Amino acid sequence: MRDQINVALKEAMKARDSLKTSTLRLVIAAIKDRDIAARGNGGRDLVGNDEILEILSKMVKQRRESLKIFAENDRKDLADKESKEIDIITEFMPQQMSEDEIKVACIAVIAEINAEGLKDMGKIMGALKGKYAGQMDFGAASKIIRELLS
Repeated sequence: MRDQINVALKEAMKARDSLKTSTLRLVIAAIKDRDIAARGNGGRDLVGNDEILEILSKMVKQRRESLKIFAENDRKDLADKESKEIDIITEFMPQQMSEDEIKVACIAVIAEINAEGLKDMGKIMGALKGKYAGQMDFGAASKIIRELLS
């Protein structure tokens, strides 16, 4: 995945696509920061694809929050920029699950760990994050789990 991002950066630079170039540089910087943090904690030198997906998901989430704020404050120019950045980042992420697919996955995990109520929410979310990192909107999953268990 790291190589895909670097290749895309080179292509964006050749095409003189400034927004894509700057967005991919931010992604690479975030990955390098995580690499440095992992080394500092005595871990391996480079983070794996799972952690890169986590970084990408976090970046998309931040941009969606900004997009919402910009849209509420009639800043269409900034909202458009955030939207385009989301599109660029999500190119490197697996296909996101639909709400129906999230519900099916939640039901399966609830049955798998024999969850009895909201007290098992942490176990359920942990299992979902282990199986569906980068593919699932865990905010939506949390709402679905609360509905299923209440």
